[in-house]
Amino acid sequence: MSEELLKVKDLHAGIDGKEILRGVNLTIRPGEVHAIMGPNGSGKSTFSGVLAGDPRFTVTSGSAFLGDTDLLALSPEDRSHEGLFLSFQYPVEIPGVTMVNFMRAAVNAKRKYLGEAPMSAADFLKLMRQKRAVVELDNKLASRSVNEGFSGGEKKRNEIFQMAVLEPKLSILDETDSGLDIDALRIVAGGVNRLRNQNNATIVITHYQRLLDYIKPDFVHILYKGRIVHSGGPELALELEEKGYDWIKQEVDGE
Repeated sequence: MSEELLKVKDLHAGIDGKEILRGVNLTIRPGEVHAIMGPNGSGKSTFSGVLAGDPRFTVTSGSAFLGDTDLLALSPEDRSHEGLFLSFQYPVEIPGVTMVNFMRAAVNAKRKYLGEAPMSAADFLKLMRQKRAVVELDNKLASRSVNEGFSGGEKKRNEIFQMAVLEPKLSILDETDSGLDIDALRIVAGGVNRLRNQNNATIVITHYQRLLDYIKPDFVHILYKGRIVHSGGPELALELEEKGYDWIKQEVDGE
């Protein structure tokens, strides 16, 4: 496997003929946390959707590799099986499908893809118990239909629980702090931090410094008008918090 966990090169993509990503370059190595920040409409959610294989977006040029695997050549489900996980800004409800059945199907689909035997019911329930503790997920929530009737914080906590069970190589958290109160934010961020190790990596997409107080990034990137126009350390997020995005607009647009 290559040293890079994710390598995105000159990625261009859009929707309905409108170009949104205009040449994104990004390299992530195992063990790293990268934050992507930027004003509304800069392409942050488009970038996460393109990596995950959202069919609404069309890639017109460029490449994206997860290790040695060409992500853009794979279906969304195979990208997931290869180790890509996307936490949605607005998690959907799936009435009539319990979390236990949903997650067992996901785990065994990944095991089948990797040529492994299905996990037994007993082993899976043991795994569920272990991973629930990571995000302090109540057993009652795990027994209910997927996200049905969950609060915003419970939905986000549930997604980090799914991430814990699936053990992805690369997790993309798309504005996972949206709508969270401070207690839910602390629990969700704590779960992300406990899952971090030297074999995986995380992309945190956010507008706000407050999430980065809990999930400490190694690198911060500013996405503006479909390109990464600035990269730096955690201090870059603090600078954005202080100055806003006007200085970026002035620098890039000459306004």
